[in-house]
Amino acid sequence: MNPQLHRSGTATIVYDADQLQQPPGIELFNPQWWRDQGRVTGQAEGRGSALMLDTPYGDAVLRRYLRGGWASRISHSRYFFTGLERSRPVAEFCILAALTDMGLPVPQPLAALCDRAGLTYSGSLLMHRIPATTALADLLNQMPPEDPRWSLTGRCIRRFHCSGVIHADLNTRNILLSEGDEVFLIDFDRARIRNASNRAFESNLRRLHRSLVKVWPADLRYSLKACWDHLIAGYNAAAEQTGAE
Repeated sequence: MNPQLHRSGTATIVYDADQLQQPPGIELFNPQWWRDQGRVTGQAEGRGSALMLDTPYGDAVLRRYLRGGWASRISHSRYFFTGLERSRPVAEFCILAALTDMGLPVPQPLAALCDRAGLTYSGSLLMHRIPATTALADLLNQMPPEDPRWSLTGRCIRRFHCSGVIHADLNTRNILLSEGDEVFLIDFDRARIRNASNRAFESNLRRLHRSLVKVWPADLRYSLKACWDHLIAGYNAAAEQTGAE
C-alpha cells in the first residue's frame, strides 16, 4: 500500500495512492452523495452508520464513527482531537494498511477522513467490502462441533496474535466466514499491534467466548462447549505450527 495525505480546509484525508489515482474529495465520505449517485447497495446492522457501496474502486463499506453509551449524550459524532495519527479513522486506516501488508485477512482500506472543528473532530473510513461472507453470529445454527470452520476460526485468530495484533472487540459479528471457508476479522477501531503478553490474547479469547454465550441458540446450548473446544484446538494447533508458545 501507498498511504498519502491530502488536506482540504479543515479536513485531512489519508488514502491509498495505489488504489485512488487522485486525492479524493470530501464528498467521498458523504452518505448523501453516494445516495444521489445511486451507489448505495445496503446498510450494516449496529450502532454505526455503515453503508454498503458500489464504488469505482469496487464494492466498499463507508463507516462513520459514532459514539455510544453515555458519551453519545455529550456528542453523537465528535471526538476530542489529540493528534491526526491518534484520530480513530486515521488510526484504523493505518492498522488495516499494516495488516494488509502483512498478508492478514482483513478488509483493505481505501481512505480515511478526519475533519476538525476547533478542539474536536469527526471522521469516516472507506474500505473494501469482503465479498460473499457471513458473520459467525449468523451461522451458529449451521455449525455443529465437528464443522471444520471452528478450527479454522481458531487458527485465524492465532495468526493475528502471533503478529502481535490485539483486537479491541473480538466478537461473533467481527468474524466473517466465506463460502470457501476462509476466515476474516473486521472492525479494527482501537486495535493495536505490539509485543503483547499472553494475558492480552487470553482477554481477546474470553471476550469472544462471552459473545458466543450471549448469542448462542437456546436449543443448542448442549453443543456450545464442544464448539468452543474445537475453536481452541485450532488456535493451539496454529500456535504449535508456528512454534509459538
